[in-house]
Amino acid sequence: MTEAELCFPQLLNHSCRVPQTPSSAFLVLYIVLFFVSVLTAALNMLVIISISHFRQLHTPTNILLVSLAVSDLLVGLVILPMEILIRETCWVLGDLMCVLYFLIPITTISASVGNMVLISVDRYVAICDPLHYPRRVTLRLASVCVSLCWLCAALYSITLLYENLVDLGRFVSCKGECFVVIPGTVDLVSSFIIPISIIIVLYLRVFVVAMSQARSMKLHIATVSLGRSRPLKVKKSELKAAGTLGVLVCVFVVCYSPYYCVSLSGHHIMIGSYVEVLMSLLLYCNSCLNPLIYAFLYPWFRRAIRLIVTGQILQPGSREVRVL
Repeated sequence: MTEAELCFPQLLNHSCRVPQTPSSAFLVLYIVLFFVSVLTAALNMLVIISISHFRQLHTPTNILLVSLAVSDLLVGLVILPMEILIRETCWVLGDLMCVLYFLIPITTISASVGNMVLISVDRYVAICDPLHYPRRVTLRLASVCVSLCWLCAALYSITLLYENLVDLGRFVSCKGECFVVIPGTVDLVSSFIIPISIIIVLYLRVFVVAMSQARSMKLHIATVSLGRSRPLKVKKSELKAAGTLGVLVCVFVVCYSPYYCVSLSGHHIMIGSYVEVLMSLLLYCNSCLNPLIYAFLYPWFRRAIRLIVTGQILQPGSREVRVL
């Protein structure tokens, strides 16, 4: 090989080759990913601005949605562009920066999974124990849970990459590539099987209660004893929110399942391999779909977008505008 073909010409026997120019198919894929990245960042920024600006939207459930939007924003703003860049250029930042870079996507994905579990718990309490929900689930509690979720996600990613941090470059075959290896079984159980099991169990319970409430509404059974039935009756808005967030959870499961099903074929996932890249791209697309679900199913999000795009949020007193 000539020096022009090597990432590090001075390391003739240890240097990787410069990545070849991508084919037309991959070029189209990268263009699509670029637009997905921009769209993901823009839509999730709108979610964050909407909930943060309008005081009426400051609810425990929406605090969880903001946390989810932050993780989705990082996917569109940092992870997707880096996924493209890391495949088409030589890695020149060294083995330590390579491992530290992978802390970002693993922490982000772990936080997204944790946020989904918190959303499921929130809906479970709201539907199955509506009388005590306002007292038990407060803005402060939601904020603390979100902070703990991100802290646990960061600690989990460090633990998962510990072997790579201790023995830098162990899994790198040549200078100029960036690979890390994580224990696939541990990641599969901790980031998929356990959280998905919790989510499914909670939403099955929510579904049973919601169906019971819907049946009661149709038959007007709740009017028998007004003094007791009304306080215990689940609000219609809570049922609708449960349905919307149920769609969110279903899309999450569909997007995340292929990536973790790959783990079932072996003990380790080689992060950076093409199979992992394709599975990761589907996983990252979930970050773009979440705000689209809000736009289709949440009227308040459409109203908030209209106020943001038209610049009305810059007017005095716009924080008090009713969007619900």
